[in-house]
Amino acid sequence: MSLRQQLNDSMKEAMKAKDAKRLATVRLVLAALKDRDIAARTEDSRELLGDDEILGLMAKMIKQREESAIAFDAGNRPELAAGEREEIAIIRAFMPAQMDEAGVKAAAQGVIAELGATSIKDMGKVMAAMKERYAGQMDFARASAIVKETLSAPK
Repeated sequence: MSLRQQLNDSMKEAMKAKDAKRLATVRLVLAALKDRDIAARTEDSRELLGDDEILGLMAKMIKQREESAIAFDAGNRPELAAGEREEIAIIRAFMPAQMDEAGVKAAAQGVIAELGATSIKDMGKVMAAMKERYAGQMDFARASAIVKETLSAPK
């Protein structure tokens, strides 16, 4: 079942269960998804976003909510921060399990070896390959730091 279908089914389940927070969060994701679908339309193509793009969109939404939660904590608004964290948990339920630090390092070293990357100049190629293969499975800001560290390490 596609991720889009899972989101639609989850919305219906949340309506039936009268789970207002989950319903609102899933609707936010679906609205953002529809917005991206419309933006991606062309004269020739009415193709919808694939699961990889949906995972990227959800990762971006999680990052936005994490930043908001931190800002709410700093502004002494714990109830709003808790709401943001609830939304993060709901969105994460649709994503594959996140890789730990060791998994990210292993994935980075594998891609670097496979592409034959030797210097920091190859970082763009490595990150593009990692985003293609591991969409939604890792924090790419952290992965970027690991790739940079690995490529700049003396041989």
